[in-house]
Amino acid sequence: MLALGEYHDLIIDRDVSPGLYLRDEEENEVLLPGKYAPDGFQLEDQIRVFVYLDNEERPVATTLSPYIHKQGFAYLECTAVTKIGAFVDWGLDKELFVPFSNQATEMKEGSWYIIYLYLDEQTNRLVGSSKFKNFLSNAEVTVEKFDKVDLLVSHFSEFGAHVIINEKHEGLIHKNTIFEDIRVGDRLPGYIKRVREDNKIDVLLQPEGYKSVEPNAQFIYDELKRNGGSLPVHDKSSPEDINAYFGISKKLFKKAIGSLYKDRQIDITDTGIRLKNQ
Repeated sequence: MLALGEYHDLIIDRDVSPGLYLRDEEENEVLLPGKYAPDGFQLEDQIRVFVYLDNEERPVATTLSPYIHKQGFAYLECTAVTKIGAFVDWGLDKELFVPFSNQATEMKEGSWYIIYLYLDEQTNRLVGSSKFKNFLSNAEVTVEKFDKVDLLVSHFSEFGAHVIINEKHEGLIHKNTIFEDIRVGDRLPGYIKRVREDNKIDVLLQPEGYKSVEPNAQFIYDELKRNGGSLPVHDKSSPEDINAYFGISKKLFKKAIGSLYKDRQIDITDTGIRLKNQ
């Protein structure tokens, strides 16, 4: 049987009235309903599909890309609450079931939740859980300082933004290093700042350097290099002129050039800013 909740590269074996039967190298078969059949297909063509259970609990393939895959996390909307549990929209015809026992808090229709998808071994069904922390572990950390990682913002606290790292670990972006509008459910690239002795992980939204202190400093530095080393804006320029050049507020601009000036990367004059030795 083909693994549920995963993508498979399969061969189009035969064309029947309900759709196309696909097979793998071990002759496992699954039906791709006709509405998903690609235009101009030919038998023996290879096609990439996602396999799950249809409304009658039969394995079925789709060319749609769900919002979540097995052993993955996503921010999903609850579309219904019934006597047996909740259902969330995961981008497929059949919605994903979240039993009451898998709900961190009582789920409500129309609200959004971080959901983990797994295969229930007892029922052989794909189910979701909003108790996502149960599926994260920092016991054996697989990242290290400076690594670029994939982040999913899970929630906020007084300390900052809590994130899921590479769909494996918990991490924290400290609030004093956040210089942009981020929200629960956002998927972002990030960088490991440090792995602490207790295996807690600190994360940055920018690589170490100017961006770890002031994210706009590197941007302004790069703009100066692209413009021959100088630009006709400075700390006395109008907010409108600064926004026109960099798309940021005057407050952020002054903070950024202050960081560059302190590190002796630029000069600030009455006519603008320029790179040192330009």
